[in-house]
Amino acid sequence: MTDGPADRPAESFVRLGGRRFAYLDFGGPGPAVLALHGHFGRGRIFAPLAAALAGRYRVLALDQRGHGLSDNGGEFTPDAYAADAAAFLEALGPAPAAVLGHSMGGAVAFHLAHRRPDLVAALVVADMTTLNREPETSPVLDVSGWPRRAPTRRALARALAERGVPAGYFMDSAAEFPDGWGFLFDTADMTTSQAALTGDFTAVWNASAQPALLLRAADSYLLTPATARRMARERPNTRLAEIPHSGHWLYADAPDAFAHQVRAFLDHTHPTGPAPAAG
Repeated sequence: MTDGPADRPAESFVRLGGRRFAYLDFGGPGPAVLALHGHFGRGRIFAPLAAALAGRYRVLALDQRGHGLSDNGGEFTPDAYAADAAAFLEALGPAPAAVLGHSMGGAVAFHLAHRRPDLVAALVVADMTTLNREPETSPVLDVSGWPRRAPTRRALARALAERGVPAGYFMDSAAEFPDGWGFLFDTADMTTSQAALTGDFTAVWNASAQPALLLRAADSYLLTPATARRMARERPNTRLAEIPHSGHWLYADAPDAFAHQVRAFLDHTHPTGPAPAAG
């Protein structure tokens, strides 16, 4: 398995509660930003954002439980994910941090902001709804028929395409094993996790008060315009922004616009890093 861009740091590891977690520490000056990926993802997806924030913020991207190079198995509730994030911030010592989460990671972020406000200075939620249930959206992607192994990376991607699944995002978690190519996540774990993240989380979202930026992808299938407006209206200190020409994976579809929104928000709410250069 290739490790990717040379400017991305190698994964580091930490044990929290008896479980091994992988993370990327992009380093640099400025206050910390903890970045949390969505279901089926891993921390490396935030490398372009970290590059855009370089010199201002220290981005730490965690492989959440059951994802990437972190341990599989165990409990997959929002509270379990939030407890992991809290333990991670306490272990590495950068709190209070700005916490950014995409999709499921956004739900983890606002659960953490509610549970441990002492650890969260500011909140960025990227394309995640509080109404993660039917008929608002389809919260569970059926992965039960996905292949466990394929002979090549290309064959694995083709198997997803044949099922109508956009392979790019998921293939970032593809790896070569002794018996062929497969995914770092366990499909049964992901089914359990998606089910546990199904529901109405409005009360949790409204229960915290840190400055928050809610980012909606213009072509989102998850966060409807009406729900996004309601989330911004009902929670104090929340600003809503829409990223044009982007789908659910807005950080990949419109990386410059995504980074601009995040950087402007952090410079306003989490501004203890060095001032931006003129020009």
